[in-house]
Amino acid sequence: MNRSRIFIFLVGSTFVVLAIVFLFLPRPKFSELERRELSTFPELTLENLTSGSYARDVSAWFSDTQPFRDRFLAFAMQLKGYMALRTGTDDDITFHSADSPFEEDDNDMIAEDLDLIAEPADTLGSVTDKARVEIAEYDGHATPEGAAKLASRGVIVVGSGPDTRALMAFGGSSKGGVKYAEAANLYKAVLGPDVSVYCMVVPLASEFYTPEKARKMTSPQLPVIRNIYAHLDGGVIPVDAYSALATHSGEPVYLRTDHHWAPLGAYYAAEAFAKSAGVPFITLENYDEHVIRNFVGTMYGYSKDIAVKNAPENFVYYTPKGVNYTTTYRTINLDKKYRPVGESKPYKGKFFQKYSDGSSSAYLTFMGGDFNQTVVRTDVGNGRRLLIIKDSYGNALPGFLFGSFEEVHVIDHRYFRHDVASYVTENHITDLLMVNNIFNAYSGGVAARYRHILTNSTPIPAPTPVAEPVAVPKGTGDTVLRDTIVRARDTVETPVVVAAPDTTTYVEPLVETPDSI
Repeated sequence: MNRSRIFIFLVGSTFVVLAIVFLFLPRPKFSELERRELSTFPELTLENLTSGSYARDVSAWFSDTQPFRDRFLAFAMQLKGYMALRTGTDDDITFHSADSPFEEDDNDMIAEDLDLIAEPADTLGSVTDKARVEIAEYDGHATPEGAAKLASRGVIVVGSGPDTRALMAFGGSSKGGVKYAEAANLYKAVLGPDVSVYCMVVPLASEFYTPEKARKMTSPQLPVIRNIYAHLDGGVIPVDAYSALATHSGEPVYLRTDHHWAPLGAYYAAEAFAKSAGVPFITLENYDEHVIRNFVGTMYGYSKDIAVKNAPENFVYYTPKGVNYTTTYRTINLDKKYRPVGESKPYKGKFFQKYSDGSSSAYLTFMGGDFNQTVVRTDVGNGRRLLIIKDSYGNALPGFLFGSFEEVHVIDHRYFRHDVASYVTENHITDLLMVNNIFNAYSGGVAARYRHILTNSTPIPAPTPVAEPVAVPKGTGDTVLRDTIVRARDTVETPVVVAAPDTTTYVEPLVETPDSI
């Protein structure tokens, strides 16, 4: 009898404690682990009450904003790491039991959704001209040896301890990316001989750091890049970022815990671009080095592998010395599906934002992220004005070109609301660089978006995802690409989640110096 009472007391106490925790403790609004805003409590209206969506949204809010959410998730990751299983006959490759790579239904769904963004092989065009750049095979000098594991969302985790690295797998065909090349060709045809058009495709870190025994988890990226460059016509200049990164892959040119390249990688790519464009280039010894310590980026949330969290890295970026420049922004207003619905008036700002040690937002150092349309005016005075059209990889590039052009304009293809042709004319642009990571260069949807913003003369395509897809390897059971596409297809009418600053009048920008960083 006493044992029964003790049991009832313990169970009852547990429920009371849980009730207090879930009902009265503060609920988080943002998940550092998943790098996203959590659900908000819905507004009660007659429409959502009668449709039943109010109850569903309340339930979603309740489960999505549990107190100590990130701590519980981190603990679950730790347990998941202990439960990792080995698969096949290769003792050096493991996968998490909850993310089996052999779920056929998931693979079928992924294949269907891939049709929305990738180019079917049988519709690819033929090579119209030989690529004017020779890209050598990567010699593998920085490829690690040892174990690898397949984590959540098809992320490949290699190494151990402080050297742990999380990699996005790639599943593209060597015949893909032609529509992106055709979009670049169209830019050159429309903009004419007075504007030099350049095309830069950036490989993922998995191209250089995937152990040989795990190569079956990802497809080679060099054949895709070669195919894209081979389909550029004679007027578009390919920029060989691949060789620049491969040559220096023994250096920290990619982040270990984030899906982006490191600023050092962007430096070597900028050097390759400056050479292609025939402009002067400031070498690295003429920059001040800044370090944000204990950085853990997006791959922790994507992989759900505690080893990534336990391997923080230094985020190192560089600011030019001896170059005077001013930065002005227009911040793009976005609705809940990250579609552009408005923009601010021009306002002054700093190109390099400052973040503290341990911040997971270190990659926002450059321009504050993707939502700003940026103009940097320098004291170079050579008559060259550059427009960069980019995804988030391109954010780290402009800061290395302030000594190369008298103006550097930066727009993101996902959020630009006007037409590029008019922008080029109005701003006397002489050089235009398209720079995207290989996921976006492979995407037919991204190519369609590029075509649309050129003249705004075609129907706008479906919104492209805010975050680049994490992984598309065959046979991994990966669902992140499918989920991203489904979210991108949804439509809403309510603005505005990401709002412009309160600035309503134009203010002359300040001259930035290293001391103001």
